[in-house]
Amino acid sequence: MPVRVRARALAVAALLPVTGVAATACGDAGGLQSAGPTPTAEGPALLWPTLPPASRPAYEIGEVEREVVEGVRVPGGNVHTVDPVAVVRAEIDARPKEYEGPGARFRETGARMAECAAGPGRGGCPVLAPYYRDLTGDGHDDLTLGFRQLPGELTAVRVYTVENGRLVRVMTWDDAVSGVELAGRSVIIRSPSEVKGYEYRLQWSWDPEQRAMLLTHDEMLRTDRRAPSPAGSSPVPSPMSPSPAGASRADTAPAGASPAHTAPAETSPAQPSPAESP
Repeated sequence: MPVRVRARALAVAALLPVTGVAATACGDAGGLQSAGPTPTAEGPALLWPTLPPASRPAYEIGEVEREVVEGVRVPGGNVHTVDPVAVVRAEIDARPKEYEGPGARFRETGARMAECAAGPGRGGCPVLAPYYRDLTGDGHDDLTLGFRQLPGELTAVRVYTVENGRLVRVMTWDDAVSGVELAGRSVIIRSPSEVKGYEYRLQWSWDPEQRAMLLTHDEMLRTDRRAPSPAGSSPVPSPMSPSPAGASRADTAPAGASPAHTAPAETSPAQPSPAESP
């Protein structure tokens, strides 16, 4: 046995009695207990290896939403000086067929904009109270804005940043919304699911290369993770497994919503800084 190995073995042997005494003194308190058998790890299985890879997406998903907002001034390049009501009016003006006239899909939103004289989040104004946080990492606050798409239960969620003195929309999403959170450089939207006891959780994160918020996670979660699945109920597909009949969140999103399509990750929510309490 080499000298180095032998010396190490002798040192370990010398410590054994001390270790035994310590273990005896501790008794059963703090002792290790078995957590049960560990499932055998299984590697991913490649399916249909001869299937030729697709060269382009089958559907227009709109992964990168980025557009300069025309007609809205940004005094001093500070997003806090922007009027949120004016921002929503600019979007309505850009899409008159959806907001004006008896056949317009969101005609009530267009009509109720007249009630926004007192500001967002007040009275019958469909514009919600704005929130400000640095989502792009440039050291300056960005604007997260929401407004109700009426009639109906859709809520529009938008994120705006300022570039070269211009207001730029970097995220667009319309959906039935259960809650919205800001966490780090991300916007997280929770939406109700057709499956009882579950909800959708979608996360957009700032991408410095695309200069936009990209949809980075799309998952289905239990609203109460501690509750077991009801006996005899049909299993719910995991975020990585195909939905029934090949449907995806993109296929089942409410009309007017941009499709979503990726996989999950956990993010600890943080409290945003509201301009005023919604």
